[in-house]
Amino acid sequence: MYLKVELPWNIAIPAENTDAKGLMLQRSIIIRLLDDFASKKATKEHGYFIAVTNLESIGEGRIRENTGEVVFPIVFSGITFKIFRGEVLNGVVHKVLKHGAFLKCGPVESIYLSSLKMRGYTYLPGENPIFVNDKMPKVQVGVMVRFMVIGTKWMEAEREFQALASLEGDYLGPISED
Repeated sequence: MYLKVELPWNIAIPAENTDAKGLMLQRSIIIRLLDDFASKKATKEHGYFIAVTNLESIGEGRIRENTGEVVFPIVFSGITFKIFRGEVLNGVVHKVLKHGAFLKCGPVESIYLSSLKMRGYTYLPGENPIFVNDKMPKVQVGVMVRFMVIGTKWMEAEREFQALASLEGDYLGPISED
């Protein structure tokens, strides 16, 4: 789910990037914010950072004694993406294994769909392994699948979410083949 968030942040700017008129300062703050935003990737609370939409306010700067940088408290709004238990999403299969498949959905690249949660599907090994069903299209690499999220886990070290998925429910399963 995409979320609109308003976040406080601290931005450190080298003293030489400040000027009396403030235009260079504002530019430096925005550039640093975008760099920090991209490198942070995600948080447990807000999900994956997608875009900065507006710089709401810039507070008064404080000088860091040990570096000489000026730290500005700012508030900005942005868009994030976070998955929730019970949510129905579309993802693309990127790996098929004997016991299930891995899906990607937006910035979430580690969604596991267990073969136990694909009732009626049978695993067929080979060079390009697939799961087949009499009534539905195949589950194979490149296929878009509508699934329900049955659990999520935040991985602090990797700064990413992992999720478990299921095809048990109405209107869930492969929706196209590439």
